[in-house]
Amino acid sequence: MQQEKRSFGAALTEFFMGLLARLPLKFHLACGRFFSWVLRDVLHYRRDVVTTNLARSFPELKYKQLSQLTRKSYDHLGDIFAEAIWFGGCKNAKGRRRLNESRIVDIANPATFNEVYDNSTNMMVLSSHAGNWELLGGFFSYNHNEDIPLRSGPEEIVVVYRRLKSKTWDRVMEDNRCNSLKDTGFQGYLESMEVFRFAIAHRKEKFIYIFPTDQYPYSIATKHNVGKFLNQETLAMTGGAALACKFGMSVSYLRWKVVERGRYSLELVPICGNAADYTPERIMEMYYAELEKDIQDQPWNYLWTHKRWK
Repeated sequence: MQQEKRSFGAALTEFFMGLLARLPLKFHLACGRFFSWVLRDVLHYRRDVVTTNLARSFPELKYKQLSQLTRKSYDHLGDIFAEAIWFGGCKNAKGRRRLNESRIVDIANPATFNEVYDNSTNMMVLSSHAGNWELLGGFFSYNHNEDIPLRSGPEEIVVVYRRLKSKTWDRVMEDNRCNSLKDTGFQGYLESMEVFRFAIAHRKEKFIYIFPTDQYPYSIATKHNVGKFLNQETLAMTGGAALACKFGMSVSYLRWKVVERGRYSLELVPICGNAADYTPERIMEMYYAELEKDIQDQPWNYLWTHKRWK
C-alpha cells in the first residue's frame, strides 16, 4: 500500500470527519436516520434504481410491502454512512479498544476461521455489500470469544478495492478504512488491478484475500452467467475465484447479519478447501447461492442503490 501525498481537499475533509468521529456511536446512529431521510426523500438518491431492483428481486411483494422495504433499505444505508464516519475515529491501539468495547461487530465462529486458516495455503474470502463492509478494517477487534483467539494477524490481510474516480475521496476512504490498522504492519489495501501481481510476488507466503465480488462486472472484467440470482439472470465477475483456482486457495463466503441497529454478526462460511478442484464459475455459483439466502432472510441488509443487473 503506497499512498500518494494527501491533497488539501482530502486533508480538510479528514479533519472535519475526524472531529465528528470522536462523538459516540449512538450520536452517529441518530444521524443515520437523518442521512437516510435526505437521501430518500430530499435528494431521491437512485430511488428508481432501488425500486426497480427490489421489485424485480421480490416480485411477490405488494406495493405497501415494497414501499416499507425501500424505506428500511435507505435506513440501513444511512446507518452505513454514519457507522463509517464513527469508524474512522478508531485509530491505532486506542481505536481498536474502542471497536472491541462497542461490540459493533461480533465474529460468530472464530473456531471455523482458525480451522480454515490452519488448513489453507492462502485464504480467499469473497465478500458482498451486505452488512457494513466499511467496518472490515476492524476485523481483528471483533472476536469476543477469549477462549478462541484468532491465529492470524492484520499483516496477513489483503483487502481488495476498486479505485474511485475522485482522487480526494479515494484517499479519504482509504485512510478511513485503514486508520485502526496503521500501527499493525498492515500493507494489504490493494487496488483490484494490483492483486494478481501481488499474489505472484508473495506466492510462498500465507495471506487472507478479502475480495468484494457482487458488483456488476466492470467493462474489462471476465464475465460469467451464474443463472438466476434473485429471480434475474446475473453476470458475475470471476476475478477473485480465478485467482483462488490458480493458487489453490481455500474459498469462503463472508456472511454479514444485522443483529440490531449498530450491531452486526460476521461469519465465515467455507465454500471449498482447495479452489484448484473447481472452476471459477462453479465457485461463483456457490457464492451467489449463499448470498441469495442471506438477502432473502434480511432483504433490507444490502446495497440496493447500484445497478447489479444491466
